[in-house]
Amino acid sequence: MNDMKKTRSGISRRLTSSVLLLALLLGLPPLQAQAQAPRDPVVLNFVNADIPSVIKAVGELTGKNFVIDPRVKGTVMITSARAVSRDQVYPILLAALRMQGYSAVESRGVIKIVPEAEAKQHFSETRGKEFRDGGDRIVTQVYPLAYESAAQMMTVLRPLIGPNNAIAALPNSNTLVITDYAENMRRLNAIIESVDQPGANDTALIKLSHVSAVDLAQSLGRLMADGAAAAGQPAGSRLTIVPDVRSNSLLVRSDNPSRIQTLRALVAGLDVAGAAGGNIHVVYLRNAEAAKLAETLRGILSGQASALPAAAAAPGAAAAASQTGGASSVSGATGGSMILADPATNSLVINASDVTYNALRAVIDKLDARRAQVFVEALVVEITAEKAAEFGIQWQDLRGIEKSGTNVIGGTNLGGRNTGSNIIDASVNLGSLGQGLNIGVVSGTIDIPGLGVVTNLGMLARALESDANANILSTPNLLTMDNEEAKIVVGQNVPFITGQYAQTGTTTTANPFQTIERRDVGLTLKVRPQVSEGGSVKLQIYQEISSLRPTTTASDVITDKRSIDSTVLVDDGRIIVLGGLIQDTMQDGIDKIPLLGDLPLLGHMFRSEKRQRMKTNLMVFLRPHVLRDTASSDALTGERYDFIRQRQADFRMQPHFALPDMQMEPLPELKNLPQPAPGNPPTPPSP
Repeated sequence: MNDMKKTRSGISRRLTSSVLLLALLLGLPPLQAQAQAPRDPVVLNFVNADIPSVIKAVGELTGKNFVIDPRVKGTVMITSARAVSRDQVYPILLAALRMQGYSAVESRGVIKIVPEAEAKQHFSETRGKEFRDGGDRIVTQVYPLAYESAAQMMTVLRPLIGPNNAIAALPNSNTLVITDYAENMRRLNAIIESVDQPGANDTALIKLSHVSAVDLAQSLGRLMADGAAAAGQPAGSRLTIVPDVRSNSLLVRSDNPSRIQTLRALVAGLDVAGAAGGNIHVVYLRNAEAAKLAETLRGILSGQASALPAAAAAPGAAAAASQTGGASSVSGATGGSMILADPATNSLVINASDVTYNALRAVIDKLDARRAQVFVEALVVEITAEKAAEFGIQWQDLRGIEKSGTNVIGGTNLGGRNTGSNIIDASVNLGSLGQGLNIGVVSGTIDIPGLGVVTNLGMLARALESDANANILSTPNLLTMDNEEAKIVVGQNVPFITGQYAQTGTTTTANPFQTIERRDVGLTLKVRPQVSEGGSVKLQIYQEISSLRPTTTASDVITDKRSIDSTVLVDDGRIIVLGGLIQDTMQDGIDKIPLLGDLPLLGHMFRSEKRQRMKTNLMVFLRPHVLRDTASSDALTGERYDFIRQRQADFRMQPHFALPDMQMEPLPELKNLPQPAPGNPPTPPSP
């Protein structure tokens, strides 16, 4: 049996040698001849072979698809003293290409052979933190660090990565992004895993017994930040101090353990008991009003509701209370405490024990938050169409008044007096006739007892047709703070007569007088917004639209008024309709002489007809925008400011040969001053 195996092995070797010899005679590469051999192991023997030809032979042997960059040129030498398996042929090719300055990038079943300098720009296999593969192919890894700084780690790993490959650090997420050969990536991962370990002193909890954690965190944060900058420490050496108001402790984290030890020594020296009678602290407020907040804190200590609620108290009353000794002494759990408000600096002066002050300081830090602002856009659209028509003929005969004896006079008196269409009013004063076509027959004048000398108007024919359309669009805008009422009025201040007196009798000097009340006529918008944490806005709205009616029939002016008083709930940035009016009025009137006015055709000579139709469409829309930070406020202000600047730039006076040029100077560009970094309290004034 063993003799048979040896015989078969010898035949296989001779067959392989014959195939290689035939390949050399035919000019085929040795690897291609070996691929045609029936056995799996192959012997590699490339001496100054062309690189594209070698890649093609490997592709035929392994079944892989290659895309070769035209810049991939040159020769390669690959020799093997012993036969190797076909699974090792592809890694051997990658090692040979890497030595020639070329890389393989695997992507979706295709292997791209490109120069090493451009490999990182192509799509490559991307892995996460868990990476165990090897080889000389280009891969990308996203490695999030748990303890060490990504910026500091990048400086350590950069010399270990090829000059043509890349490494980057993302400080915000503390993550490394590396593109390199898979074999080198395994070494880098081993280094990162051994270094990225929790330190013994990178996080610390410092409990406080006397001072406030909020006050001490602010002071130490500024002190340590300025000290690090002065000492020239790297930016990656971070120090984070977070106050925990519930336990009155400091949570400290740093990349440098020595900084934590320094901080512990500072806290130990500052956390000492105050005087037995209490301590006096000054707290400068950023957003809240000192007088209102002082009343709230007094109510907390006394266990009673504040006499001056923050949402309803008038600012003037609160300031007056604080200026006139509004501070009250209340009894706390550890003794008497006193809270004063200083409106001039918008600060609180607190005289309390350490325990009481620490509790109050935690409340102040939550209440002294930046309040949101609400920008309210209102849209009022009113479309009115009015059509009217009038036609009538009136007669009268007054000639019999001037004759003696018994005479007959008469006429048709159609339409009300003082309406501009009555024939009697026209006889007394032709100027009282209304607008339209007026045709009459006049025969001199006549003296009527009680009226005097009037025009002898025998016939009056009137015809009128009017058509009036109005499209009124108003867009009032308001910006106000959360839970604060804002009001805008655009219109006229009109005087209304509320009373009058005229002196009568035998007195020669009269002393009449009138009492007048002025009222706003136009557009009025009052809004009180209340922002919820979910993003919706509760709006208490009062909107009024009033106008003067052009009429002379009343003893005083007449105003048309349309108002809305409502409370609505709307999401931030959404449009809501508050209400509206859709009105269509039609009037048809006729004044006529009985019997004569009903005659066909001839009846028009003895009647007066009026028709009128008026359509009114009124809608009110509203949209609130919640502005929670300075950036959103600046964006809104800049948009409106640029709109006005553009409108001003579009307005230009035409040049005139005699009149001087009176162009206005353009508005300057809007530049907001830089805001202080969040978390830094305002600097107290110097004594």
